[in-house]
Parts: sequence; C-alpha cells; structure tokens
Amino acid sequence: MSPIQQAMPLLALNEGTWEGTYRYYDAAGEKVDEHASRIVTRLPPDGPHAYVQTNHFSWPSGKREVREFTASFRDGRIWFDSESIAGWAAEVPLDPSGRTAMLYWTRKNEPDAYLYEMIQLSDCHRYRTRVCQWLAGGRTRLRTLIDEEKVSVARG
Repeated sequence: MSPIQQAMPLLALNEGTWEGTYRYYDAAGEKVDEHASRIVTRLPPDGPHAYVQTNHFSWPSGKREVREFTASFRDGRIWFDSESIAGWAAEVPLDPSGRTAMLYWTRKNEPDAYLYEMIQLSDCHRYRTRVCQWLAGGRTRLRTLIDEEKVSVARG
C-alpha cells in the first residue's frame, strides 16, 4: 500500500483511468476550448514518485497532447515540483461528506499566475467533477470545467 493510500483515502480513490471532457472559459464566460481527456493516475508503493499522473488530450481537429505530472507525498499533501509548476493537492477535512479535495499550483515561468482546483468525487467513486480557476495578478484569467468517468481501476 502506498503512503497516499494510507493517509489520504479520498485522493487514493482517484487512482485509475478517467475519461472525460475539459471545457475552458475566459474571464467573460465565453467558451474558448473543449477537448477530450484520458487521465491515468498511479500511486506507486515505492520508487522516486508517490504520485504519477499522465494526461492524454485530444481535439476534434486531430491534435493530441500528452502531459505527465509527478509528485512526492509529505505533511499530509501531495507536492508537485517540476520544471514548469510547483504546488500541492490535499483532501478537505472540513467537508463532512468526504468528497472534496483541492489542488493549488503556480507556474514557474509566470510568477503572478496560479491555479486553484476543486475536485469532487461521487459517492459511488465512478464520477469526478473538477473546477479550475486560473488567476494572474489576482484576476481571473480562465476557468476550466472537467467532467469525468472512471473507466478502469489501477492494478497493483
């Protein structure tokens, strides 16, 4: 069992493969992008990373992107620190339903840009919805709405 599975049961339930849709809106509420996603989250029990997430994105135009994020675990949080971002993810203990986690990160090449994400997991653990607020200089730059369904559970 990984350290995250032991200490963060809600975030551990996010392990597996999720398929869904990302929708991006500008500060005025106008949709500026939409694409399909396949997110694979792994919680290795040992090794250099406690958390590994691979994002596969595809657009109707045929464009495709793959992004990988790795993180460590300490002090009750998942900590990201890559070439482009730094931040954390944690469960929200104030939610008595145990459905909510939060994520925060900054972009290293944009010191005044940051993101907050609220992650909600359904009671059956099959559906996940996420809302991201992208800010720069304290002002809304972008919002992302993400709806996902778990299509496979991680093995091992």
